[in-house]
Amino acid sequence: MAAPVLVIAVLCASAAAQQTSAPATAPADLTAEQDHRRMMDLLGIRALRPGASGNDSAPNHANYDEALANPYPDLPDVLTLKNGTKVTTADQWWRLRRPEIAEDMAREVYGRVPRVVPKVTWTAQVGEREFVGRTAVIAKQLVGHVDNASYPLISVDIAMTVVVPANAPGPVPLLMMFGRSAGRDSAKRAQLLDDGWGYALIDPASIQADNGAGLTRGIIGLVNQGQPRRPDDWGALRAWAWGAARGLDYLETDPAVDATHVGIEGVSRYGKAALVTLAFEPRFAMGLIGSSGKGGATLHRRNWGEAVENLTGGEYYWMAGNYLKYGASDGSFGPKTANDLPVDSHELIALCAPRLTFISYGVPERGDARWLDHQGSYMAAVAAGPVFKLLGGSPTTTVPRGCPRSTWASWTASSRGASTTAATPTPRICSTSSSGRTDS
Repeated sequence: MAAPVLVIAVLCASAAAQQTSAPATAPADLTAEQDHRRMMDLLGIRALRPGASGNDSAPNHANYDEALANPYPDLPDVLTLKNGTKVTTADQWWRLRRPEIAEDMAREVYGRVPRVVPKVTWTAQVGEREFVGRTAVIAKQLVGHVDNASYPLISVDIAMTVVVPANAPGPVPLLMMFGRSAGRDSAKRAQLLDDGWGYALIDPASIQADNGAGLTRGIIGLVNQGQPRRPDDWGALRAWAWGAARGLDYLETDPAVDATHVGIEGVSRYGKAALVTLAFEPRFAMGLIGSSGKGGATLHRRNWGEAVENLTGGEYYWMAGNYLKYGASDGSFGPKTANDLPVDSHELIALCAPRLTFISYGVPERGDARWLDHQGSYMAAVAAGPVFKLLGGSPTTTVPRGCPRSTWASWTASSRGASTTAATPTPRICSTSSSGRTDS
């Protein structure tokens, strides 16, 4: 017998109105190279500096000399307004400084979510009870259909799986993870369930493609009616974050989930997306940010491994078009570097305060890539600490047993659900080496 189907309509917060006009043209069909060149032309960029190479024998190999790693040591002060006023109270942070940082991050780094985004309607197929590890669970396969009445030539159907313990006495906290429903990391998922948590897997590719050629499709293309981006439009990282927030909309309707205690997790490019999600969506209670590197937790101004120029070149589509300016060697505005950015990653981390923000990497001595700049993330974490302290959190930088100091930093905030309590246990997940061993 077919499983019952439950349909729940969830409106995006920004969907105040919907366009109903018929599409004028088919989606623009651009290669990534064509789209990249178009954005350079829009910005007046004549040439970009090449990105660093991961090949140590290449002429433009990445820097791994700490003596050369900090060409721009002065970071923007996270607690100073643009007019020079020092921020000394929580009210000043929420009302004045935080909006300044969020605006600069959106305009220059990750792009803006459009004012009007179509609604999402979730369809959930309730599955049979099954087991994950030793725990009986209820698993649901969900599809979040984005209303495409304004542009039927593009369809976006967000894929998400939700798994909760079958015998929980009440709503459970839940960790949402960027990824597909394959069996990878099943042991960690079982550990979450053993600890009384549920988990959700949300597929980024079902929200927005992980390539430049896909920018005229997916949610970005749907909202732009198949046309290329403007310089301050959102990139893939911000689009994936938007999709995660829509998944949270659904979780708020699920009686099996305690939606006030939902975390977000990701690794590598999805670690970047998880940090962006936590920074811009205040309803997420915590974040587990794994191996996020440049564009994530590590400082843009650092010269170690992956560089800004790697993101303004190959992975430009993760970011706002405006971000390309900071890799320009020649443009109508002159050259620009990471030091010209009005913000840096410590301020992205600060946008997460005072919620628990767990930033982790593997151990380089065990094979984790030096490319990721573990030390740069640690420096950003420390620089964000004053905001956590201002908001009543505990800006601790702690090293678990067996982990080098540069591989791990987190803050435990005193806000609701952020610290370990009997009612809301914290997952026992720490940094992982390339061999897959988990330190906890």
